[in-house]
Amino acid sequence: MSFPAPLENSFWDIRIPLSREVKFSILGISVTLLFVALCILLWQLCRYCTQPPTPDNDSRCLSRSSDLASSMDSLGELDEERVQGTLRFSLFYDQLQSRLVVTVLEARGLAMREFSRSADPFVRLRLLWASKEDDEQRLSCVLQEWQTRLVKDSCNPMFGDQFSCILPEEDVSRVTVRMEVRDFDKFSRHGILGEVRAPLNSLNIMYPLEMMDDLQHPKKDAVGEVLLSLKYMPTSQRLEVGILKARTIFRSSKAERAVLYARTSVLCNQCKIRHQRTPEKVRWDVTVFNEVMIFVLPDTQIRECSITVSIYEMRPGKKSSKRLIGQVTLGKSRNIEDEHWKLMMRSLRQPVAKWHLLFL
Repeated sequence: MSFPAPLENSFWDIRIPLSREVKFSILGISVTLLFVALCILLWQLCRYCTQPPTPDNDSRCLSRSSDLASSMDSLGELDEERVQGTLRFSLFYDQLQSRLVVTVLEARGLAMREFSRSADPFVRLRLLWASKEDDEQRLSCVLQEWQTRLVKDSCNPMFGDQFSCILPEEDVSRVTVRMEVRDFDKFSRHGILGEVRAPLNSLNIMYPLEMMDDLQHPKKDAVGEVLLSLKYMPTSQRLEVGILKARTIFRSSKAERAVLYARTSVLCNQCKIRHQRTPEKVRWDVTVFNEVMIFVLPDTQIRECSITVSIYEMRPGKKSSKRLIGQVTLGKSRNIEDEHWKLMMRSLRQPVAKWHLLFL
């Protein structure tokens, strides 16, 4: 009985019939890919070596005022990165025309986003008029609000935007120019890179005055008060939020008065789950709403949620004229606002009213 002879050639001895041109082409492609990989590796090493060191400690500073700390909410939220950079601007007050001129020139050394290593900055300006120091509560109001153009992919943007408005000379000493440098975000809230404040009472702006200041951590300004009423019904799992009154400083020379409305949002785990708004009311120094909003919340949500009340101003007959006046956030996660929240939870089925400061 005869058996077939074993195969003398192993698997490794099998040769693919390829021409010399194909072999050299494959070798060339392999060398090219290897060269590209080495270039990418060297580029990453250079970026890592040239990246400036970041401090280990978090340099975010909190306000000394407990009321102010309690309202650091969703108005824009503060960037966790350290504030860096400078802003160059100029101020001038024309006494003959009673006109204030503010020019935003440029910013330098702004903080960049980690994922893109760049920023899309713009500057939002507000003229804040402050009440007298002898008032019971020093409040501010926004006389004018402007915004510069957007400069994409730059940490050293050049703006050159000029803004002006009529301002009586007796009000100059009570005005502060607040300039917030923001990072544009198309899909989320704009990041705040820092702010600069220029109180006009300490500056001589009768001649054009050019300044360059370091960016500081942004702070909120008290712009009014709102009287809120809270009541929780545990059986029906119903939360009633009453918007009773709002006290704001109203300074306008226009004959047509603006209207106000309040928007109440319920947030749980920093996610907005429900919201309602009041009807529009004509704006006065004390605007009366007397509106109650009802939210059905389970017991698990009522113990973790927070409430944000925002007051908006609208000019009749104008499109896109909505402007935020101020807002306040209260809930279990807040420090100073816990007092009102605890009173509500201790006084079930009974409304508890309390005044709260509005911040902007």
